[in-house]
Amino acid sequence: MTVRKVVKESLYGLNPEQLRAICTEAGLPRFAAAQMARWLYRRFTGEVQAMTDLPAKARTALAERFESGLSAPQSVSVSSDGTKKYLYRTLRGAFIESAYIPDGDRATLCVSSQAGCRMGCRFCATGRQGLIHSLTAADILNQIISLPERDRLTNLVFMGMGEPLDNIDEVLRAIDVLTSDWGMGWSPTRITVSTCGLCPTLPRLLDSSSVHVAVSLHNPFSEERAQIMPVEKAFPIRDVIDILRRYDFTRQRRVSFEYIVMEGMNDSPRHVRELCRLLNGLKCRINLIRFHRIPDSPYFSPSEERMCRFRDALTSRGIQTTIRRSRGEDIQAACGLLSTAEMQRGEQVDKTE
Repeated sequence: MTVRKVVKESLYGLNPEQLRAICTEAGLPRFAAAQMARWLYRRFTGEVQAMTDLPAKARTALAERFESGLSAPQSVSVSSDGTKKYLYRTLRGAFIESAYIPDGDRATLCVSSQAGCRMGCRFCATGRQGLIHSLTAADILNQIISLPERDRLTNLVFMGMGEPLDNIDEVLRAIDVLTSDWGMGWSPTRITVSTCGLCPTLPRLLDSSSVHVAVSLHNPFSEERAQIMPVEKAFPIRDVIDILRRYDFTRQRRVSFEYIVMEGMNDSPRHVRELCRLLNGLKCRINLIRFHRIPDSPYFSPSEERMCRFRDALTSRGIQTTIRRSRGEDIQAACGLLSTAEMQRGEQVDKTE
């Protein structure tokens, strides 16, 4: 006789309305939903039996259906600069990565929103995997709640594996938990969502939240950008910027443009001039990122002198431009490298069995 394993639902990612519905089904009063939310998002306890202010009978019944869905990292790589790369395994068996980046009084966590990615950017190791599956809000929150350094975090960036706007429902659910009074109570100004620019879902992010937005630009010329970022063919960067111009980025919320500099590819004076034309009148900043080499890549990292010259040329034309310091290069901190290596190890084991 085959015994089927009971698959339980995760409580993480549920909002008060959803928790109230669960309480009603279990015969609990509506205020029990607030009690559950406190256990989940303030005490970080997702096991129903640990929620001791709920009646024992109700806890037993709920525990048959629900579990926390939390899981500790499978491994961690530690860089000489203090950066830590955590490898998690999702409930569906895929590998995802989170990068913990301490910097003085600040500590930033770079979280994934998908296992793999369907965007296919040529310079990205994650894009080579293709999309394995999108993460649930519980998968996203697990990267934060199960992080050993959770209590030290000051900032969060959706800049790990995957395209957040390709998983907009679950990303917004996670942001709701993070920023709501009934949830973790973070200020939206502590969160940044990075996107390559999906025009259909970008307005929804901007209308539904107050988080910062970072757009992966990497080349201001449409034809050149399309060669390294296929998304340009469907959603041109000019259309993305037209959407951004409809929103107010002069107060609490900011928009920035991520620009991976690849020597001889996108760092010439003509790229400076086109960037100025493209972004003219938009209050924004550009973050220059030195290309992290990935295996079999035809692109190369520029020298420090070249990076500074490119930054200074943009700054002199009125665009606030900074160079983001490279972190964790000795531990494969670039998106997708660690999970790709883990996938390849798994494939090798399968072939030998």
